[in-house]
Amino acid sequence: MKHYDADGNFIGESRPGWLGSMENYDANGNKTGESRPGWLGSMENYDANGNKIGESRPDCFGNMNHYNENGHKTGHSDKGIFGGWNHFDE
Repeated sequence: MKHYDADGNFIGESRPGWLGSMENYDANGNKTGESRPGWLGSMENYDANGNKIGESRPDCFGNMNHYNENGHKTGHSDKGIFGGWNHFDE
């Protein structure tokens, strides 16, 4: 999955890893981190050194809430009309 900023510039990509994980890379192909499945549909996020930097948890409507490593909410993602996701910062 390729990632673009709001101006349409390529900024990186995510590639499937082992056991449902996603490995994240910057625009130059350097690994920046990964997301691993957690409990009850959550995803735990790690930096390139394996340090946990946050997690995303589903809400009761199928959207995702995002939290930092201290458990503070940093944003949310809502399902888009055409199947994508809309991301918002808190």
